[in-house]
Amino acid sequence: MPRSLSGRSFLKLLDFSTEEIQYLLQLSKDFKNLKRAGVPHKYLSGKNIVLLFEKTSTRTRCSFEVAGNDLGMGVTYLDPGSSQMGKKESLEDTAKVLGRMYDGIEYRGFDQKIVEDLAKHAGVPVWNGLTTDFHPTQMLADVLTIEENFGHYKGLKMVFMGDARNNVANSLMVVSAKLGINFVACGPKANMPDKKLVETCKKIAKENGCTITLTDNVKEGTKNADVIYTDIWVSMGEPAELWEKRIKLLKPFQVNEAVMKNANKDAIFLHCLPSFHDLETTVGQEIYEKFGLKEMEVTDKVFRSSQSKVFDEAENRMHTIKAVMYATLK
Repeated sequence: MPRSLSGRSFLKLLDFSTEEIQYLLQLSKDFKNLKRAGVPHKYLSGKNIVLLFEKTSTRTRCSFEVAGNDLGMGVTYLDPGSSQMGKKESLEDTAKVLGRMYDGIEYRGFDQKIVEDLAKHAGVPVWNGLTTDFHPTQMLADVLTIEENFGHYKGLKMVFMGDARNNVANSLMVVSAKLGINFVACGPKANMPDKKLVETCKKIAKENGCTITLTDNVKEGTKNADVIYTDIWVSMGEPAELWEKRIKLLKPFQVNEAVMKNANKDAIFLHCLPSFHDLETTVGQEIYEKFGLKEMEVTDKVFRSSQSKVFDEAENRMHTIKAVMYATLK
């Protein structure tokens, strides 16, 4: 049992020990069991939280709102146009005001420094719902999904396909190093994680008996993989003009049937969503009209296959976020 997490912010997994992450995962399983059994667990009744979104999201918003309500808390959502932070009011002043009114603050947006500064000035726990650098709540859901499918996670091989310098790849590398998962970043050489972060993760991985590998060779990188993971090729907040460049750069790293066949026969596919695997979105239609692509980072066949656990993974956002809020607010 790790020391109490009460009063702490949840900004990046580098701030947490292996034991603390394992504690949050166990707590997530406990809350999932309670939810599935229909057992009320309003353990934080009387508390209030605010969700500060500079980038919109389906899963993150819904997970925090449902988790907060399940725990008995009042939840306020501030969309990108509902807060004066950085416009008519400084970040520091916003943090101090919200900290006087709420017991916890979630932030989803841009620079990691923003969420760090919020935590510095708010005086209450702050939770990172996504920044340009890290996506820690997503990682807990990913690992919980992996454990549900394999019965364990230590010693497994997880491969991230695509732009391996983004927030999801960064965070997967960190959580893998912390939990003893062999991590492979498989993508263009120019799109690999920050060297300093790689070296930090390699040191942590060595302590936990696992490895960090960077490669642009799809066949070697995905061979005998247990988990194949990918993300959209142009992230929210990036200019649409990047699509043509990213398609040319990342198309060789698409997750398709050949990739899954090269992995272990029991391998699973994960994606943080949303995904462009068909033409049922406006973006998908636009890309098809411009570039003739019906599928992007993952083929529709893989996305809809029995190996795909993306909707289990999406649901697990709610259970893991509930665990984080409870652990830091109790």
